[in-house]
Amino acid sequence: MRILGPVEAEVDGRALALGRRRERCLLAVLLARLGQVVSTEDLIELLWGEDAPDSARRSLHAHVARLRRALADTGAELTGTAGGYLIRADPQTVDAYEFRALVQAARRSPVPVERARLLRRALDLWRGDALAELSESDLRTRICAEWDELRTQAVEERILADLDAGADDVVAELRGLVTASPSRERPVALLMLALYRTGRRAEALDAYQDNYRHLVAALGVEPGRMLDALHTAMLRDDPILDAPAQQVLQSTAAGPAAVPQELPSPVTGFAGRAGQLAELDRVRAGPVIAIVGAGGVGKTTLAVHWAHHVRAEFPDGQLYVNLRGFDPDGRPVAPGEALRGFLDALGVPAERIPAGVAGQAGLFRSLLADRRMLVLLDNARDAEQVRPLLPGTAGSLVVLTSRSQLTSLVATHGTQPLALDLLTEADARELLARRLGEGRLAAEPTAVTALIRACARLPLALAVAAARLRYDDFPIAAVVAELADAAQRWAALDAGEPATQVQAVLSWSYTVLPPDAAHLFRLLGLHPGPEISVASAAALAGRPAAETQRLLTTLRRASMLVESAPGRYAFHDLLRAFAADLGHRHDDGASRQTARGRLLDHYVATACAADHLLNPARNAMVIRFEPTTPECFADYRAAADWLTVEQPVLLAALPAAADHGFEARAWQLAWALHTHLVRRGDWAAGETAWRAALPCAVKLGHLPAQGLAHRLLGYALTLLLRYDEALDHLAAALTAYTEAGDQSGLGDTEYNISLLWSRQQIADRALQHAEHALAAYRLAGHRSGQAYALNSVGWHSAQLGDRRRGLDCCGQALELFREARDATGEAATWDSIGFFHSQKGDPDSAEPCYRRALDLFREQGDRYNEADVLNHLAEAQRAMGRTTAARDTWTAALDILLALDHPDAGNIRTALADLDQSGRTTGVGEPATHVTVMR
Repeated sequence: MRILGPVEAEVDGRALALGRRRERCLLAVLLARLGQVVSTEDLIELLWGEDAPDSARRSLHAHVARLRRALADTGAELTGTAGGYLIRADPQTVDAYEFRALVQAARRSPVPVERARLLRRALDLWRGDALAELSESDLRTRICAEWDELRTQAVEERILADLDAGADDVVAELRGLVTASPSRERPVALLMLALYRTGRRAEALDAYQDNYRHLVAALGVEPGRMLDALHTAMLRDDPILDAPAQQVLQSTAAGPAAVPQELPSPVTGFAGRAGQLAELDRVRAGPVIAIVGAGGVGKTTLAVHWAHHVRAEFPDGQLYVNLRGFDPDGRPVAPGEALRGFLDALGVPAERIPAGVAGQAGLFRSLLADRRMLVLLDNARDAEQVRPLLPGTAGSLVVLTSRSQLTSLVATHGTQPLALDLLTEADARELLARRLGEGRLAAEPTAVTALIRACARLPLALAVAAARLRYDDFPIAAVVAELADAAQRWAALDAGEPATQVQAVLSWSYTVLPPDAAHLFRLLGLHPGPEISVASAAALAGRPAAETQRLLTTLRRASMLVESAPGRYAFHDLLRAFAADLGHRHDDGASRQTARGRLLDHYVATACAADHLLNPARNAMVIRFEPTTPECFADYRAAADWLTVEQPVLLAALPAAADHGFEARAWQLAWALHTHLVRRGDWAAGETAWRAALPCAVKLGHLPAQGLAHRLLGYALTLLLRYDEALDHLAAALTAYTEAGDQSGLGDTEYNISLLWSRQQIADRALQHAEHALAAYRLAGHRSGQAYALNSVGWHSAQLGDRRRGLDCCGQALELFREARDATGEAATWDSIGFFHSQKGDPDSAEPCYRRALDLFREQGDRYNEADVLNHLAEAQRAMGRTTAARDTWTAALDILLALDHPDAGNIRTALADLDQSGRTTGVGEPATHVTVMR
């Protein structure tokens, strides 16, 4: 694949048809940034410009699809991500990366002839301008600056190698380079040296004077140290001019301030970050790398550590400045102040430094144009502070750190972003081990795990805690206890100076936020976590969604939040605690309670709307809300997806609601989650939800809610095989519903008790309670309940040998379910009928019943019961001697249960293993109970 000229691709000598111009441009841009995500917005701007049509995004998807087909045989993988697209391929299959590898190999060679050979081979890969399809100059500049600069350097280095190898025919080529780039110092130096060595000393001195006049006129500066020294050496016919050309240039550039070494010392005990270090190595060609992340996450530590690792690749030195973008005094370093420091380090006399920032930036770019320097810009406030400090060419590398995302630099300067997050558990432990020693960690392993969690895996917090432990010799558990106490938390994370006070470091980002973003940040401290969507944040803030999205983006760009998935935001536990503390200090209790109420109303209203789409036949719960707008769903799949994503949040919101006086919302939220949890077979989550809801119902004195909570907690415990505890709760439910005079509730509870005995293979007691349920439903006139009870009566009658009654009851149930349009109940009944046929030795008749049940469960998105019916179907197929079909069916069931992370997967694995060993099963998958449908 070639981008150093017109975009081309071939496989085994066969040219590939790459489609239209925009598709070739798309390929070129993605290959130029191989392995890096290019955002959809950047691609649209690059391909259509600022006046992109509304259809550009749709057209981009079409271009991607066609390009993906064109590249099918190349080994390249064009992948879409949440934010854009990238291509993964072997770098040696792309000419630009082959070119860079050859240049790097040449730089490592000590032999001039070999260097020249490798550089010629590299330059021969160029067939014209890189990314020739991008005809607009500004687009090419943004994408190709790195490659164009490396090409220029390769030409200069090839000429230098030729000079060292004794060539004397390079003058004309050098004159062309100087004419094209009169402000570049190295081509002028090489021209002067080539002229001098061919006996044309006067022309060499004239070349210096021509450059002097150009620099004064164009930039208001004089030639740099290297040209001055070379000019002086020629005036004196200094013998150094007979040395190898590389040595001449290095010696003339040398001086007390010519090679600055300004990097801070690396942090002792650096730990982890292997993935980030590898990523920095991968993008080290730059020209700009931005390490961004929250305060205390270790941006400077990583940047300095890596800079020392690669410093040898930058023989012209390293520059460093702390831009103090988020210091507590609120006075970031001005670009002019930083530039004057850099120019001084580069040996520019004070009287030659221009007065204005534009002149200083121009001089700085000129001085770096021919050098390979590493520039570390630490703690940048924003892109405006950084832009004047960036070199104009790609020979040097800039590494900058910031709490801001610096998105505009990524778009306009080819900046490679590296988002730094919390340490992994393993890296956090390594950090503690390096500072405290393995022996101390081994003595308190449980406390070490707790310490890592209490510090939220934030490097600064871990370092401060380790310092306390190291110098105060406290037990690790003692510091963990302090961190668990909100009143002592911040004191425990205070090492005495502002830069090592975790709360202070976090506050520096907060204090620069706009007031409305700061208020939203404080409100987010009320959210139970672990993530929040835009719609939920809008409800919490009482603002429109579009306005809330803008504020969330502000917080993300300030690294006060991370966008964990498109449209979903999170922060670590210490930032959450910091936000909550700020809320207590700045916002009154009433407004905070109102915000909690808005959030809970949003979650309950939306969860109820989603539940209704999942199970329209379920009795609706009448709930009064303050004015709120629940999220809308196109169909039950969208509703199920929302519940799946929000499940951890809703389960966290339950105890939070109970703790803050919203008892009704707590049990209502558990009710709204119930269908979803049943269809996922997540009985443990069901237990968690109803254990939180039960005391709320008791506190409210709401008998139907108490009956509901006891009943569904008993249901979850039944399916967790904790039968005695389940029976206690089901008995309590009967008492509550009896006191409330709720016949439907009594029917539901008797149905659940029937399930409890059925799970224990006690069919006669299960039948007895199914009949009690049927009687209660008939008294209540509850036809859907009667259908569920009839199915249960039919199932257990057949279990006890009365198949005729079983089929008759299930037939009645089917009619009632169809009348009520209850697809879940109908599916369960077809499963029962299928089992009756299997039981009497007629698997051929059982199979269509199971398939009808499967279709209905799939239509409802009921994955757990789909797996259950697949298990029953596989048994029927096995009984028919269709071993291959049974294996495929059990495998499909296993895939579902593995996706649900459900323990029933073990039973299916056993059935498959038995089938593979003997062609039959031992009955592990035998359907002893009917599918788990709820009431």
